[in-house]
Parts: sequence; structure tokens; C-alpha cells
Amino acid sequence: MKGNSVKRLVIAVVALILAVVVLKACTVTVDTGYTAIVTTFGKVEDYTLEAGFHFKSPFQQIITMDNREQKTTFATQAFSSDIQQVDITGSINYAINKSTAMTLFKEVGTNYFDKLVNPRMMENTKAVFSKYTAENLVSAREELSVQIRDILSKEMERYGITIISISIENVDFTDAFTDAVEAKQVAAQKKLQAEIEQEQKTMETQQQAQRQKIEAEAKADVLKVNADAEAYSTRIKAEAEAEANRKIAESLTPELIEFTQVNQWNGELPQYVSGEAAEALPVLSLNDMEKTQE
Repeated sequence: MKGNSVKRLVIAVVALILAVVVLKACTVTVDTGYTAIVTTFGKVEDYTLEAGFHFKSPFQQIITMDNREQKTTFATQAFSSDIQQVDITGSINYAINKSTAMTLFKEVGTNYFDKLVNPRMMENTKAVFSKYTAENLVSAREELSVQIRDILSKEMERYGITIISISIENVDFTDAFTDAVEAKQVAAQKKLQAEIEQEQKTMETQQQAQRQKIEAEAKADVLKVNADAEAYSTRIKAEAEAEANRKIAESLTPELIEFTQVNQWNGELPQYVSGEAAEALPVLSLNDMEKTQE
């Protein structure tokens, strides 16, 4: 009786162990952010398992691949079009396509970045950098990043790898080239400063000439106004005198003329007269003389 109890206990324990082993062999849990590749006796199946709990054959093996966005930094060297050595550091963001992960595993494996992505990125980086002069590379990091990403994206598309972005973070040159660039920049800054100072002097000279022109025009305007005023005054005076003479001429009568001549005569007759001059001499009567004396 006691032996049967022990036997049943052993059988139960063995059955439980077998059940656990079978359950473990026939199920799999895929973590979030990963894709499961299924192989049967080494053959890659044409489907993948999403995150979650799944049943599988005990003869199948599961390989997980990270399908989240990943970032990797890199460093390399290249040469510019004018044969200047360039030290490059940057980063790449990429992710794999979940639906085609089994193809990527079948053709490349899980170490696809080191085997496929990184070598092509290094080659494309050097090719793109060789199209620019060293001086232009300094200010073209964003443009370089876009070109490398576009080329690499087309190459990785067939493998189900998405190149999200490539960032060229630093471009460094040899000390000799850096010193030459700095010297050139200093010379350019001095030239620009000299041009600015010359433009300032030219502007001040032009402003001074403009001020002198304005002052001269103002003086000329004053002289013109004075001349116009004087001419106007002269014209008014002339018109007034002419008007006065006209009025005087209109007021003259023969009697007034004769009276004026008598008042202005000094009483002496000319010694010699002839012709019309004799007729023009005033003739005074005794009565007129008496009135004059009175």
C-alpha cells in the first residue's frame, strides 16, 4: 500500500515535468518591440510572430529580432575633392520591417547592421564627401546627411531595412588645413572691415557734398527771392512814378504852364531872340506887374 502511493507520486511528478517540458517546447512568448523568426529543422518559415503568446511545434526554433527604431554612432575618414583628409563622426537611425524580417534573417542574419548597413554607409559617405571641396564641407553637413541617407535607403529597401535618418555631427580636418582656413577667414574679415570703413567714408563724403549742395541751393534761393523782391520794388516804384507823371500831365493846362513860367522868370529878358523864341517870351502887362509887386 505504501509502495503504491510512492509509485503514484513519482508518476505524477514525472507527468508534471513532462507537461512543463512539452508546454515550454510548444509555446513561445515574444516581447514587445521584437519580431520572432520561426525555423523548422533549420528551415526559415515564411511568416513571423508578433509580440505576445504563441503555440509552436516542439521541432521549431524561435529567433527574435528587434524591430524598434535603433541608433548607432559611427566614425570614419574620407577625402574631399581637393584631397583633404576629413575625420567624420555621426549617427544613423534605422529599423527593420516586421513583415519581411524572416527574409532579412535568411539572407543576412541577425548581425545585419555590421554585415550590411555599416559597410554600405561608410562607402556612400566617402563617395558623397569626395564631391565637395574641404571648404564647402564645413557648411554642408545637413546636405551631406540627406544625400547619404537617400542613397543608403534605396540600397537597404530590398532587405526590409528602413533608414530613418543619418546625421553628420562633426567634420574635422588636419591642423594645417584648419590653420589655413582660419587665416583665410581672418583675411576675409579684415577685407570686409576695410570695405565697410571705405563705404562709411564714401557715405560721409556724399552726405557732406549733399549738405553743401543743399546749403548752396538755399543761398541761391535766398538771392533769387531778394532779387525778385528788389525787381518787384523797382517795378512798383516805376509804375508809381509813371502814374504820378500821368496824373501831372493830365493836370497841366496852358494857364498853369504860363503861371509856372511867370513864377520861375527872374525878370530879365534875353538879349537875343529870333523866330518862334520871341513869340514864346511872356508878355506882362502893367497890371500884372502891379499885382506881382503887391
